[in-house]
Amino acid sequence: MNILLILAHPNPVSFNHAIARTVADTAREAGHEVWLHDLYAEGFDPVMTAAELDRAAVLPEVIEHHCREVDQADYLGVVHPNWWSAPPAILRGWIDRCLRAGRAYNFVPDGRGGARPVGLLKLRAGLVLNTANTPQAIEESVYGDPLQAHWVKVVFGLCGVKRVLRRNFAPMITSSADQRSAWLDEVRQLAIEWLGS
Repeated sequence: MNILLILAHPNPVSFNHAIARTVADTAREAGHEVWLHDLYAEGFDPVMTAAELDRAAVLPEVIEHHCREVDQADYLGVVHPNWWSAPPAILRGWIDRCLRAGRAYNFVPDGRGGARPVGLLKLRAGLVLNTANTPQAIEESVYGDPLQAHWVKVVFGLCGVKRVLRRNFAPMITSSADQRSAWLDEVRQLAIEWLGS
């Protein structure tokens, strides 16, 4: 199986990097092909140009490469910190540029004068692992867990992916080395569950 893993954290020694390495290693140990993109390390440009808006546009080579991997992936995972209840801008730009209308989803008439999305991806399942400093209970009770809605309902939902596993590791700011080690054990188990979908 083809595993596409997108990492969005600027610090190469971050816990997000440890999460991504753990998922990638777990997938490789299970015999899967892993395509891991560290967006910051690669200098990914998140800014979509007007020329890219047309569905028939000839895309920049790096964007076309990412789009082909999205098309060919059996599983898509994303790893990122929670910044202002959203993914980092570089990851939002990756979504804008690489989950393209006509390739990842389409809108079709809904029979009531509007439109509804139809997902086009062949993904078996999505995985979202993020870190935060806000405890999960507060993220849910005070903010309504916007990342859950963003990834499960909006991004993966629009692209037709029904199964999405998501886990928020928090609070990072007060976590100990033992806590982080336990979290990485959990990441391994989540990756095994995800790839068994």
